[in-house]
Amino acid sequence: MSKQLLLHACCGPCSLEPLRLLREEGFEPTICWTNPNIQPIAEHQLRLNTLLAWATEVAHVDVIIAGDDRMAWEKAAAPAGFDRERRCRACYALRLAESCRIAQDRGFSYISTTLAVSPYQLFETCNEVLIKLARANGLEPVVRDFRPHYPQATQRSRELGMYRQNYCGCRFSAVEATLERQERRDARKAAKRAARMMAKDDTIGSK
Repeated sequence: MSKQLLLHACCGPCSLEPLRLLREEGFEPTICWTNPNIQPIAEHQLRLNTLLAWATEVAHVDVIIAGDDRMAWEKAAAPAGFDRERRCRACYALRLAESCRIAQDRGFSYISTTLAVSPYQLFETCNEVLIKLARANGLEPVVRDFRPHYPQATQRSRELGMYRQNYCGCRFSAVEATLERQERRDARKAAKRAARMMAKDDTIGSK
């Protein structure tokens, strides 16, 4: 008999591998959507629609749309600003607390999160929060390191034509992601310039 598990999902693409792997372990997940961090509203709805379409048409998994208390997020997480560890810890706590509430109300024994698939998340922090909240609510936290499966999730989501976001969700993460992409572009350009200069020097030295 499958073990009923509530799986907090941050988006569709990040749900692919956790759902598959948890099912292989003998769990039968139900997805819980609670992500008041995602801004703007249009982005929030796009990610939710992507998740629902995949869950219904491909994965055949139930989805519970839980509370998305944006004012609570602004009070708990936004004051941390660009202090990422503090902001993300508060954000994880808000989303996973709501997931635990749903799990307890609906009679689930196990709880997990798809946040553990992304290498861009604060893995240890997220798991600390999950374990603490799960145990406080009489639930068994299912902590798994899904990060090694991120490349497969990326490939599968592209094959399925799923919308893939380029930042975690909040306005602060959008700025951070933009800056990180610019830094990577600058580093690639610098490496190309250095390679051209080295090739030029080699040409001159051979004359």
